[in-house]
Amino acid sequence: MATHIGLFFGTFNPVHVGHMILAQYFLEYADFDELWLVVTPHNPLKKRSNLLDDRQRLYMVELAVRDPYRMKVSDVEFHLPKPSYTTLTLAHLRDKYPEKRFSLIMGMDNLQHFHKWRNYEVILERHHLFVYPRPGSHPGTYENHPNVTILKDAPNIEISATLIRQAIKDGKDLSYMVPEKVWAYLLKNQFYKA
Repeated sequence: MATHIGLFFGTFNPVHVGHMILAQYFLEYADFDELWLVVTPHNPLKKRSNLLDDRQRLYMVELAVRDPYRMKVSDVEFHLPKPSYTTLTLAHLRDKYPEKRFSLIMGMDNLQHFHKWRNYEVILERHHLFVYPRPGSHPGTYENHPNVTILKDAPNIEISATLIRQAIKDGKDLSYMVPEKVWAYLLKNQFYKA
């Protein structure tokens, strides 16, 4: 039977406890053998101007992971054409790891706009989507789709990377919202100060 990998994509700018809580929840409550945190170098739907260096964000996610046997950090998109499109990443992963089965983890807000993704029909045909609730978002036409599983009991964590970046810029201490090693690294390197 194929190893089932859950893919949790993000810019992780920076990674925070909300990301890690969701990752751990899906690792325990979905049928994944492993969960990969895929650090995205550039999301085509986000501005690049406030994005920290790719390798710095990757390193911070590595600092955040406490279970390297079941939770992996992936830089796969660093080696693919920019900007990154999920459909191309999935095709690459299927070619590279034919013995693995890949599913996507996403928020309900992403599912709501899934029809805007490149080749979304192909993604939905070949991969399962595991979805966590987001305030004000609804599944729309995907609610009863056989390749969509909505984990309604997934934690609803209202922490955003934007909030953390602004807090650091303003000299605020939000250290409980960021994994301890990551917070120390952010302060040491003065990231997001300017």
